[in-house]
Parts: sequence; C-alpha cells; structure tokens
Amino acid sequence: MESNELLEVIYVLEDSFIGEYIRGSLWLFPVIQSFHLLGLAILGGSIVICDFRLLGLLLRSESAIYVLSQTRRWFNFGLLVLIVTGIPLFLSEAVKCYYSRAFWIKITCLIIGVLFVYFVRNPLIQRNLNSLLHKLIGLLSFSIWVVVAASGRWIGFS
Repeated sequence: MESNELLEVIYVLEDSFIGEYIRGSLWLFPVIQSFHLLGLAILGGSIVICDFRLLGLLLRSESAIYVLSQTRRWFNFGLLVLIVTGIPLFLSEAVKCYYSRAFWIKITCLIIGVLFVYFVRNPLIQRNLNSLLHKLIGLLSFSIWVVVAASGRWIGFS
C-alpha cells in the first residue's frame, strides 16, 4: 500500500463515528486513556514479575514455571484492555499517530513483544532451561516492554 493510500485510510479512520465522538467529548478521551493506563499497569506488572523472576531479582524461591502460570492470565487481561482501549484512542487522533515516530516504534515493539512472549519466552520457560538462558530471555523481554511503555508515553509529547 502506498503511503498516500495509507494516509487516506488514516483520515477515514479519524473521521469515523468513534473518532469524531471521542474528539468531540470533553471527558471521553481521558476516561479511555485512564483505562488504557490501567491495562498497561496490569500487563507491565505481569511482565516485571515474570521477567524479574527470570533475571533472579524476584521470587527466587518460586519456579519460573509457577510464576509464569500466575502471571499469564494477568498479561492476557492487560493486553486485552490495552487493545480495547487503544483502538478508540488511535481513532480519535489517527493522523497525529500516523506522523508520530513514537507511535510507530510503540506499535512495532508491541507486536514484537507480544510475539516474543507467546512464541519465545513462555515456551522456553515451560522447557525449564538453564539459568543463563532464563536471564537472557528475561532481559530481552523486559527491554522490549520498556521501549513499548516509553514510546507510548512519548506519543503525548510528539
């Protein structure tokens, strides 16, 4: 898709009923954003707990498999909240997001992070591999999610 065609789609999305309704409301954007941040806190908390366990910084007495089993549902719930609230937030300012480098970094790293968690980190934790590999996985996962959170925060400044 050419960038001009993509930009046309972006304008259509921003001019959608949902985008216009959120932009036209005094309180709707901040309320949705508040739930978005709660989703980030839930997802981020599950990431920190599991990744810090892999790094040996937290819950050393618990197995990584146990910590994963306890944090997995919170990760899924937080991700669901982020997606459900992120779409209307995007629709309300799609053109701004299109031109925001921070937005594209966030979305790219979010996709990488989700794929990494589901297809690399979680399966490797369940294999109960050696401590050094767990530390590497934890460090890589945590780093990806820090970029997601930081670039997401930076969108407000761009």
